[in-house]
Formats: sequence, structure tokens, C-alpha cells
Amino acid sequence: MSHISAHVADTKPVETVHPDHLPAASENPGVAATALEKIVDQSAEHPDVKNSIHAPMHMLENIPLVHKLVPGLEQLASQYHVGNFVIVRSTGERIFESMPVYPRLGMHLLFYGGTQVKMLHNRSVETILKDLSERQGKIYDSPESVKSIPSFVQTYSIGLDELEEPDMTKYKTFNEFFYRKLKPGVRPVRNAADPSGFCSAADSRLTVYPTLDIAKQLWIKGNNFTVPNLLGVAPDSDKANTFKDASVAVFRLAPQDYHRFHSPIDGVVGDINEISGEYYTVNPQAVNEPGFDVFTANKRAVLYMTHAQSNMPVAFVAIGAMLVGSIHWTGGAQKGTNVKRGDELGYFAYGGSTVVVLFPKGLIEFDEDLVKNSAVPIETLVKVGDSLGKSLLPAH
Repeated sequence: MSHISAHVADTKPVETVHPDHLPAASENPGVAATALEKIVDQSAEHPDVKNSIHAPMHMLENIPLVHKLVPGLEQLASQYHVGNFVIVRSTGERIFESMPVYPRLGMHLLFYGGTQVKMLHNRSVETILKDLSERQGKIYDSPESVKSIPSFVQTYSIGLDELEEPDMTKYKTFNEFFYRKLKPGVRPVRNAADPSGFCSAADSRLTVYPTLDIAKQLWIKGNNFTVPNLLGVAPDSDKANTFKDASVAVFRLAPQDYHRFHSPIDGVVGDINEISGEYYTVNPQAVNEPGFDVFTANKRAVLYMTHAQSNMPVAFVAIGAMLVGSIHWTGGAQKGTNVKRGDELGYFAYGGSTVVVLFPKGLIEFDEDLVKNSAVPIETLVKVGDSLGKSLLPAH
């Protein structure tokens, strides 16, 4: 179980991550890095994902294999709920999603990122996270990793009936299950006949903001978050000017989600710009921290598209994250291809990850419920194909 009801979550405070919050025995970043390394290694040895990187913080006291690696961490889990509230769009219910142990340790290390602090064989935080991300990818690409699929399905209550291949034994690796395909038709596009519509790009937790300034005030607090930094372009470039004052949609994918991403527009596929970077966690508490610049620091790839109805450009940014192996383009790799809303563009290999979509100023009016929730701010749980908003521009 990755989430708990709001009334249960409200019985304890939600932890606001801070470097002093880990128990004294584990505050040293070297201790946290060592624990994270051992937990990753344990994922290769133990078939139950709850006994390694997917140990839910709210169940930690019942998982001695994990809390022995991080002395005192179960005390933190007993005093606080560790994770994030979200709104389920289909029901309006407010639920609490418990954070797995690995992003919590990764967030602790973030406070030491970009510093001269050296840990684990004299490596920096960035080097450690890169090494662990690559190692986790190799572990879950191995044939032996299939033994972890049943416990992953059970831990996150993943519905197999939606899958193109519902038989868990047919997958050759854990990663193959991780970027599983869905049956045709299980993610219908809302208002598909309306050419002015936009749709959700992923099964994800969504925030939307009419302008980047509002997004930076309420959600993306990184000091260096700018359009040029996100897109990897010069501040005086045409692309930077095109997306100045853009509207922004942030789709955060958690490990349990369907990890293929889809076109939010009817349009044409353009160029892809690959940008190297770090492997920081993209958990909201990291995104909301002024000192962390996870979106503009992480490994990412920018797909430029052209919106059919308005002929306006759209920037689709796939962002990797902690323990994410790689970003793969499928339909998005075919430059010049016409795509419809809901058509597959690509997928993420193992890990939590994020898609950020930039719309030029004045192109989109986001749906009212999404805007209202994002202003709280709280994420909205959405599915591929759900309505995102409507175009404000006439057909060209």
C-alpha cells in the first residue's frame, strides 16, 4: 500500500524534510549514502521490494532489514508521516502518498549537493547518485529481477487488468514490466473531437500554472529555475523568447505509475535536444525547496512540437530522476510525424520521473479544478487522456 487515507494521515504531522531531521546516528551524509548504496544492493538480492528501495516510510518499523541500515530512521517514521497529499481527480478525495525510503535518503543528500563534502570513497553527492542510478538500472535490466515483480505489484496495488500483457510471468526483466504497455482504449482522450482541447501527458500527479512567475511562487522554488536553464538554451535565443512567460504543466510520475508518456496536443513532432545532468529526486519537497534546482539540474530531453490548431510551438521536457535509468523516445523520435492527443511519445526506464510542458503565453486555459488545486498548492492525480485545458487561440 503506497497511500493512506487523509483522516489517518492527519493524525500525525507531515515531515518537512531538513538535514537535521534524520536521527543523529544517520545525519552524516556519508552514513545516508552508505545506507542508500546498501539498499540498492539489497534490491538485487531480496525479491520483496518492501525490503529494499521501496520500503514505505509509514511501514518502516515492520521492516527491520531496512531500518537497521539507517539507525533511528524508524523513529522518524513513527513521529511523522513522510510523503505528500494529493487530490484524486476522479473522486475529489484527498489522500496521502507515503514516500519510499530511497527518495527520503536522496533528499537528505540533496542538502549536500554541489558542495565540497566528499563521501563514500571520496565521491560527491552527484557522483554517488549517478552511480546508484546506473547500478539500479542494471539490476532491474537483469533476468533475475523478474522475482521482484509480484511484490512490486502487491506493494503498489497495480491493476493488471489494464495491461496489454497482464501475465506477470511473461515479462523478461523488472524494467520491462516497469515500462509496461496498456491495452488499447483504457486511457480514452476526453473531448477528443474538440480540436481546441489539450490532454494529460501521463498517469501522474499534476500541477498547472498560467505563468512561470506563479509556478515559481507556489511550486518550483529552485533559485535557478528559468526557461533558458530548463531548455538548455541561451537567454537571448529565439526559443527563450518564445517561451518567456509561458504557461506550465508539471506531471510527476511515481514508481507505481504507468511510465509511458503521451502527446498532450494534436500536432507535429519536431527536434529533440538531449541535456546531460544530475540524478536528484523530483519529489515535491525537493521541487519546493528554494536551494534545490532539480528540474534544471537533472538529465532531461526536450522535444519541440507544433500545435496543429494554432500553429504555436510547445516544449515537452522529459526529466529523469533519482534511480531513473534512461529516457526513451518512441513516437516522439519521428520528426515530422503528425500525432494526436494521447499518442505515445516515449517512456522512462526505472524510477520516478517528471514531464514539464511549456505552452507559449496565451495558448492554453487550464481546467478550473487543476488551477484551483495547484494554487493550494496540492497535486492532482490524473490519467493519460484526462482533460488539461482548452486553446485560447483561433484556428490558424
